[in-house]
This record gives sequence, C-alpha cells and structure tokens, in this order.
Amino acid sequence: MIRIRYILRKKNQLLLVSFSFIVFAYFTKWVLQSEVLFTSSLIVASIVGVLPIAIQAYQSLRIKLISIDVLVTVAVIGAFIIQEYAESAIVTFLFLFGAFLEQRTLNKTRSAIQSLTQMAPQSALKLTESKDFVEIPVEEVKVNDILLVKTGAKIPVDGIIISGEGYLDEATITGESKQAHKTVGDEVFAGTILENGTIQIKASKVGEDTTFNKIIALVEEAQDAKSKTERFIDRFSKYYTPGVLLFALIVYLLTFDIPKAITILVLGCPGALVIGVPVSNVAGIGNGAKHGVLFKGSEVIQLFSKTKTIVFDKTGTLTSGKPQVVNVKYYIDNKEKALQYLSSIEKESDHPLAKAITTYIGPMETLPINNTAVIKGQGIVANINDDKIVVGNTKLIEKENIIIDESIKKDISRFEEMGNSLVIMAINGKIEVLLGIRDAIRPNTLENLNSLKKQGIKKMILLSGDNQGTVDKIANELGIEIAIGNMLPQDKATYIKKLQKQGERVAFVGDGVNDSPSLAQADIGIAMGSGTDVAIETSDIVLMNSELSSLPFALGLAKATKNNMVQNIVLAIGVVIVLLLSVFFSEWMNMSIGMFVHEASILLVILNGMRLLKYKLKKKSKPCQ
Repeated sequence: MIRIRYILRKKNQLLLVSFSFIVFAYFTKWVLQSEVLFTSSLIVASIVGVLPIAIQAYQSLRIKLISIDVLVTVAVIGAFIIQEYAESAIVTFLFLFGAFLEQRTLNKTRSAIQSLTQMAPQSALKLTESKDFVEIPVEEVKVNDILLVKTGAKIPVDGIIISGEGYLDEATITGESKQAHKTVGDEVFAGTILENGTIQIKASKVGEDTTFNKIIALVEEAQDAKSKTERFIDRFSKYYTPGVLLFALIVYLLTFDIPKAITILVLGCPGALVIGVPVSNVAGIGNGAKHGVLFKGSEVIQLFSKTKTIVFDKTGTLTSGKPQVVNVKYYIDNKEKALQYLSSIEKESDHPLAKAITTYIGPMETLPINNTAVIKGQGIVANINDDKIVVGNTKLIEKENIIIDESIKKDISRFEEMGNSLVIMAINGKIEVLLGIRDAIRPNTLENLNSLKKQGIKKMILLSGDNQGTVDKIANELGIEIAIGNMLPQDKATYIKKLQKQGERVAFVGDGVNDSPSLAQADIGIAMGSGTDVAIETSDIVLMNSELSSLPFALGLAKATKNNMVQNIVLAIGVVIVLLLSVFFSEWMNMSIGMFVHEASILLVILNGMRLLKYKLKKKSKPCQ
C-alpha cells in the first residue's frame, strides 16, 4: 500500500522518466540504428508510464467503477500483445502529460479562492492586563478582546472601532478596491487592510464566524457542489465508459482487428466531457468571488442564467437606504413633548426610517417606555407615562381606529405626491405629527436596470412596504411597469409564489434582513448587504458591495458560464464522434494520434473554461436613457 501511494505521488517524475526513455528510443533508432535498444527503451517507457495508470484503474475496479484509466490500461496491454510498443509508450506518456496539464490549469481556475485564503490574517496585537499590546496568533483572539491595528496591517477579526479612524481597503469583502472611511462605532471585517490611520477594535466575531472566513467557506462549498448537468454527466460517464469497452470488444469479435479495437478504447475516453462542465462552473464561481459576487453553487448559476423576471425591494436596493426627513407637519402645540415621545419610540427600532427620524430630532432625553409592541411592516405601539403612543404608517393608524380628518388626509396626499414615505404619530388616539421621509435613488440605477433588460430580463417588479404614491414615483423614474406598495414582508413572499405558479422563474433582490421570506421563496434570492449573516444564510447570491451595478455583472457572468459549459459539452462530444468515425472511415487514425487528440480536447475545454476568469461586463460609452 505504501509503494502504491509512493508511485502515485511520483506520477510527475514517472512522466519525465517515460519521456526520457521515448526520446532515447528514437535516438537509438535514428542515430545508433539499434532496433534492440529502440524496442527495449519503448518497453521500459511503457511500463514506467502505465504503472500509475494501472494502479488507478485497479482502485476504480475495486469500487466497481470502470474509469478512463481502465480503458487506457486495457489498451496498453493490448498494444503489448500485438507488440506495438511505440503506441503503448506514446499513449501512456500523453495520458500522464495530459493529467499533469489538467491539474496545473484546473488549479488556476481556483485561483480566486486561493488568493482569498492567502489574504487571511495570521496574527493580532492584543491589549493585555498590563496595558501593553502583545502579538498573538489570530486563532487565540476571543470575542471582546481589544486589538490594535496599525497602518498597512490586516484587520485580524470582525469588530467595532472603539478608538481612532482610518481608510480601509475592503476589496476582500466587497470586490472593490476603493477605500472606505471608518471611525468610532463603525464595523470592520477580517482580511481588510488599514491603508491609513491607526485604530483599536473590539472583537465581535472570531475564527470561522468572521465574514471573511464565511466567504471562503461559502465559495469552497459552491465550487465543490454539482449542478444537475454535472450530476447527469457523472451518471452518463458511469455507463458510457463500460459501453466503450463493450463496443471495442464487439468490434474485435466481428473484425478480429485488435489494433482497431484498442484504438476505440483510447478514442472513446470521455475525459473532456467529464471535466468540461465542472471547470466552467468553478471558473465562473471563482471570478464572481473575486469581484464580490458570491454564487452558492453551480446550480444557482444555471437557474439565474435562465431567469426572465426580477422582483426588487425598494429601500436599500433601488434606493440608497439612507432616508432623510424632508417634510414635517405638527398638529400639536407642545412640539417639544411630541418630539421627545417620537425620539424615545424610534430609538427602539433599527428600521432605516426610524434612524432617519432620530437623526432629524438629534440628541434628546429618552423617556421610559412600557408595553412596547412592534407590528411588523406597520410601526410601533407603546406607552409613555400614561399616554398611548402609536407611530407608523396609515395602515397602523387605521388598525388602531384613529380618525384621520379631511385636513390631515390632504396633507398625507400632498406628502405622498412628493414621493415621501410617511410616518404618523398619534397620542391617545389623536394624530399629532406627520413626517415625510425621502430616500434617494441609487446613482446609475436606471443604467443598471437597462443593462439587465438588454441581457434578457423581460419583467421587472417593485414591491415595497412604502405607500403607493412613493412607490409609483420611483417606478416611473426607473421605467418599472409593475409597482405595488403597502406590502408586508409576507405579502411580498405570497406575490412571488403567485408568479411562480404562473410558470415564471423569479429572482428577488432585497437587503437580506427584512426580506428573508421573499429571498427564501424566490427561485433565486439575491441579497444586497456587505456580508450580513442573514444575507449569506438566506440568499442564493450575495452582492457583497451592496451596489446594484454588481447585478448586471452577476447575470452576465451566469449567462457566460452557462454558454461556456454548453460549448465544452458540444466540443467534447463532437471530438469523440469525429475520432470514432475516423477509425472506420480513414486510414490515418491510430492509437497515438487518437490519444493526442483526446488529451488536446481536454486541455481545450479547460482553457475555454478559464476564459471565464477574465470575464468583465462590457461597459457602454454612453449611459442608457
């Protein structure tokens, strides 16, 4: 057993020995003119070359699998029987050389994940009890440890900045090399680089829990996962390979032509077919990871490439996710009391609208809150002192049976016409404050949506919990024909399910937090969000930089990967058909030529797959209007 492992480990060295004996054989024939040395050298070259192939054939037969190695081993034995030593030596050399080149080129298709792994931080500067910073291995960092990061160093773990500020290169997380300014309170991620500044961070996620390690694990898992096409080809080759063996046997029994039967064994090897699909998918996933687009497996790529309908969430997807209060109307004399109540309530929520309100109000003393009830997609009901406070949209106001008089209805309509999201506060059953909050559309969103349409997206739909007026305004600006507002998270998931029942393959794009039901329901869930746990766990595709411009790239890469896979399948099958036909209808085909073409076809499909590593979405000189 030890010798077997040794021989397999030394396969490349055996390749070199085999090649040396083949060169020496032809030297003795053409220069020394010695047939004995010529034949002896070829026999040695054949034996040396067939050793690892025969071992692999034996190992596959032990698990009742007829592999390509079995076909080549039988062919070499047949060549020995008919004393075609040149054929056997050249075939074994080409087979081993092809395997060597395959491994080299396949390693390049995994270059993206390998480069990510190499970027992993190895050490950290930890604050000790003596108030000194001591360098320790990153594996020893624990949650809540205080770490120092200097200019040019890698962030060792995920954490929150507690002191200092600086500019970070977050390309390992987002795929973009532009620097991000970070200061106290901001989150930083393991593997990113502090280009300028000095900061102290408090560790929040360590080890395998860091965003960086989750990305590596996700990409590795995706590259190892098989699509339906790959699984079909695996099953196909399982029966196809013994079929070739049987076909060669039938040809021999009918013709008694051993050379022809042996040649069929070599030509019928399905190597290019077996390797062609995985190499396309691995290269596509690797390129996506390099550019901050995480595909959760090759099956996701296949599904997304065929998608014709995309459903969008609004906030944080088509808009920037940083809304601001732009219009306010008071229906109370004591504005100070109303704002204090409103600030105290909204500090209980992490919704973007709540953050916009607390930012607008500014620092204010927080009052104690009792009996808080968060109504998903509508707002909050709570008690402050002896007052019942309701803060939310018109749905919540109506649900609480609060009367909206005509003058307030006019204000609501006016605010909606301006494209505002509405937040209403009522105290003890009377509306006291109406706020209009607006979220700007992301830059180049129209251009990105037009790019998606040019790539074959037939239907775009906007679903939002916001009021219909705001949703319509944004949809009109972006050329989205179907826009529905006032939708709860479960309503969005139900709408997607309805589209699926109509036979549509649906992709949903959301922020990965509030839209997890829709991300799970859609055929393809696409999360906008820089590595949030919910985004990575719930979605099928993660756009790590949270930029909509990554979506046309992701779709283009998925389509290119699918097309590349089809090209490889056609090429592999075409080569086998041509080679097998040439056995019966040509005089030039032999075992050596067949093996050369066979190995060349394998390298060709690998090189074709590797083109995906350089895929970039073509940019137009002028933005789409």
